[in-house]
Amino acid sequence: MKIGWFVRGDIDGFFGLFVDNLLQLMLIAVLCGNVCGMPPELVYARILPGAALSILFGNAFYAWQARRLAIRTGRADVTALPYGINTVSLIAFVFLIIAPIYFETKDPHLAWQAGLFACLASAVLEVVGAFVGDWLRRHTPRAALLSSLAGIAITFISMGFVFQIFAMPAIAVVPALLVIMVYGGQIKLPLGLPGGFIAVLLGVAMGWILRWCGYPYFQPLQEPYQFALHLPRAAFADMIAFLTNGQGWKYFSVIFPMALFNVIGSLQNLESAEAAGDRYDTRSSLLVNGFGSIVAACLGNPFPTTIYIGHPGWKAMGARWGYSVLNGAVITLLCLIGGVTLVLRVVPMEAMIGILLWIGLIITAQAFREVPGRHGVAVAVGLMPALAAWALLLIETTLRKAGATLYDVAPRFGGDLYVYGIIALSQGFMLTCMILSAMMVFVVERQFLTAALWTATAALLSFFGVIHAYVLTPAGVQNRFGFGAAKAFSLAYLFAALLLVALHYYNRGREAEGTGIVA
Repeated sequence: MKIGWFVRGDIDGFFGLFVDNLLQLMLIAVLCGNVCGMPPELVYARILPGAALSILFGNAFYAWQARRLAIRTGRADVTALPYGINTVSLIAFVFLIIAPIYFETKDPHLAWQAGLFACLASAVLEVVGAFVGDWLRRHTPRAALLSSLAGIAITFISMGFVFQIFAMPAIAVVPALLVIMVYGGQIKLPLGLPGGFIAVLLGVAMGWILRWCGYPYFQPLQEPYQFALHLPRAAFADMIAFLTNGQGWKYFSVIFPMALFNVIGSLQNLESAEAAGDRYDTRSSLLVNGFGSIVAACLGNPFPTTIYIGHPGWKAMGARWGYSVLNGAVITLLCLIGGVTLVLRVVPMEAMIGILLWIGLIITAQAFREVPGRHGVAVAVGLMPALAAWALLLIETTLRKAGATLYDVAPRFGGDLYVYGIIALSQGFMLTCMILSAMMVFVVERQFLTAALWTATAALLSFFGVIHAYVLTPAGVQNRFGFGAAKAFSLAYLFAALLLVALHYYNRGREAEGTGIVA
């Protein structure tokens, strides 16, 4: 069998992954400039070129990895792991590390150095995590690994884009429905044309036609584009400078959980890929994941890169490994010539996001489809922390736009909206999703001692503040780490673990009676 580099489905896969990466790069430009006070030359000449090379590095490896798997197994339907900027780490590093240093010192360069240190430290911890990843993956139920992905997919991915689509129905609804119908119904278009590509072209045409007719539904960016070549430069001196002043270590309480979340998120995505039919080696995948972030930090990008959520969606589109090569090459080119915003001067964002909506839907469906039917309740339980995290985002965004803060308004919610419960459940939600789902799987399977171990793990993580602990400040919700950080949750989980142990012995005794065996 001849194994090539590109198939027609790679075009659709490229559009989906490219849009996702482009959104993250735009978010970097906005947050670094508006929140952290970084000048354009720092953002466009240092951060984005470094991000481009780290994205190219990872995309090239995972494309090679997929092609090698296809050759070894004789399969032509292998899909490469998607790869790009980690959204959760991006937000956490901006608001918990980079922005606080900028607000304190008013020095954007020092804040950027802090981000580089955080990215490097997180990457080193991810490399270490690669050597225990296989063990974690073998001992964690599939429902636990997939449920948090489903929670993120249905909330942070799908619902946000659904709102954006229905806010701009004139140019967004038709392309989105076309994507969902073509891929959900497995409909083949005339001449074998790729559905996602046709949907984007349709959205672009509708946007510009309506604009020419005098309807301002599509507003191209007005910022003029000037061609410039920005080559990445080493940032070792900046990292060392921040490391030697001792400030970096006080943010380790943020860096370590984020590195842990990145490792767990990558494991979940590897499990998602295996559920879709593509099994990749855990250690090499996680090592390259960590090395990609090391490349990012060393070249001036303070935001980790990682294996992306969404493999089943791109596989369902027919993408293989060529989409990864295309994405790495185009993203790199745009970043190096300062053209990240150039695409948005021509293509309405609403024309492209239907592809991302489909990714979110297929991931959510996979979480229920690829587990035993009796484990469906475990997946449902695992969705709840992600829903809480998304609800908190909506609440905070609404209050901020209204000129208020959650710190001022929270005491007035009372019983109308248990906002403190929303905050507590959202803290460390990726871990909580996994733990609650795993606990439920083992309860369903009547393995009460194993369920008790997972529940005791939740008690331990609560005690040290990795999950559920928080401090509500005028600046927003902040993590709270340390001994006894969430004692009430720790005690509750510990008591639940003891109940599960009691159920184990009670259940064992009843089974012994039923079989006539003396316990």
